[in-house]
Amino acid sequence: MQHEAHASHAHHHETAATSSWAMAVRATLHCLTGCAIGEVLGMVIGTALGWGTVSTLILAIVLAFFFGYALTLRGVLKAGVGLRAALKVALAADTLSIAVMELVDNGVIVLWPGAMDAELTDPLFWWVLAIALAVAFVLTTPVNKWMIGRGKGHAVVHRHHG
Repeated sequence: MQHEAHASHAHHHETAATSSWAMAVRATLHCLTGCAIGEVLGMVIGTALGWGTVSTLILAIVLAFFFGYALTLRGVLKAGVGLRAALKVALAADTLSIAVMELVDNGVIVLWPGAMDAELTDPLFWWVLAIALAVAFVLTTPVNKWMIGRGKGHAVVHRHHG
């Protein structure tokens, strides 16, 4: 009986610790890294090729998801998880986080006057992209904290480490 109470108490501390703001920030920084790589690459390619707003945004979003999932896959595969299981972990861990980040990030870029018309040599292109990623980080962190606190998101990834 005493052991069960101790195990329950330990589980409570584990859940509280794993849903901390620090863990949410780390999960969001991880997401931001993949999103930023894909987002910047997509915006640079689309802008350099003279593509329109919609085509450029679609490329940036697809690449953000690709690189976001790829970073998680890399870590989970390194932990010895098979590819099929690792794909499920990456999808479970990152889909909502990347979706929120991309919605916010691209929303800022589209709504910022002149941002989608800025060329690669225009400081506006780079400033708005940096601001958009920063705003996306701030607004996605609480989403990740909420998911981790419920055993979802990056909490799924942490079950496969260690």
